[in-house]
Amino acid sequence: MAALVVEASGPGITLQDGGRHGYLRYGITAAGPMDPLMHATANRAAGNPLDATAVEVSTGGVTVTAAEGAVGLALVAPGFRVALDGAALPGAVALTLEPGRTLAVRAGDAGSWGYLAVSGRLDVAPVLGSTATHTRSALGGLDGRGLTAGDRLPVAEGRPGAATPHRLVVPWLERDARLIRVVLGPQDDYFAPDQIAAFLTGPWTVSPRGDRMACFLDGTPVKHAKGHDIVSDGVAMGAIQVPGNGLPIVLMADRQSTGGYPKIATVIGPDLGRLAQARGGARLAFRDVTVAEAVAARKAERDHLREPAAREPVVRTDFASDFLLRLNLVGGVTDGRA
Repeated sequence: MAALVVEASGPGITLQDGGRHGYLRYGITAAGPMDPLMHATANRAAGNPLDATAVEVSTGGVTVTAAEGAVGLALVAPGFRVALDGAALPGAVALTLEPGRTLAVRAGDAGSWGYLAVSGRLDVAPVLGSTATHTRSALGGLDGRGLTAGDRLPVAEGRPGAATPHRLVVPWLERDARLIRVVLGPQDDYFAPDQIAAFLTGPWTVSPRGDRMACFLDGTPVKHAKGHDIVSDGVAMGAIQVPGNGLPIVLMADRQSTGGYPKIATVIGPDLGRLAQARGGARLAFRDVTVAEAVAARKAERDHLREPAAREPVVRTDFASDFLLRLNLVGGVTDGRA
């Protein structure tokens, strides 16, 4: 059986499927991808179910090779630096990784998360019906941990990939994180109208101390009107808690199952990915929308995934000067006086 072999791995590289759902009432979080749309796009490009297991790549970077056969891949990591045997590739690309060749994905000028999907199925045993990795509770993935050098990921039901690298055309992933849409509540009554307006306007700065559990925001603190404690209740991905210091915390994929701070709003599903991709120092504001608007945005997002992304052949432009000097680039000579 062919396998994807991890040659080098930075922190935060994990296996994620669509998430471990149905167990929140038992205190077990869903985990799953930080950027659900990008994760689904990579799987769609690889010919997999949208919620199939893929490698989630952080800015820590990862290097992989193939063993016991070629592995078809779809990588969706806009803004990252990607290279096949040192030759640059687009951040969104479909290719076949042959044994002996090396694919490296490194942090670039934008983006925090990317997804590497195989054309087939990563043969990893599910835990509670899911392969999603939640490192804090050591559930899912490979023994509940991040990937490290030497890990071998068997590929079952493998299918051929692109014969030559092709760029994936994914304009729906060109998202602006400066304005994030939210639905107010469920505890927006804990804040006076002027404080809700201040929360929406911001501007807020993404703190570099965020992780898969939460995105922390810095700015002018929001004041509570009815205290900063509630009876703990369930939380969803995107829930925005406001603790005693007044600085919002957006709960993300590895969030806890319940929380005791009032939640002023919740980020709508289609904007979770654009927030997750924002790096420390990025500035943003919020815009409140209705539930109907949120549902319409979700439907529009799903429409992008009805068909695989369009593909364009990758044209190399990174030829070394010594290579060009070895070529005969002159087709002939003419007399300019003629």
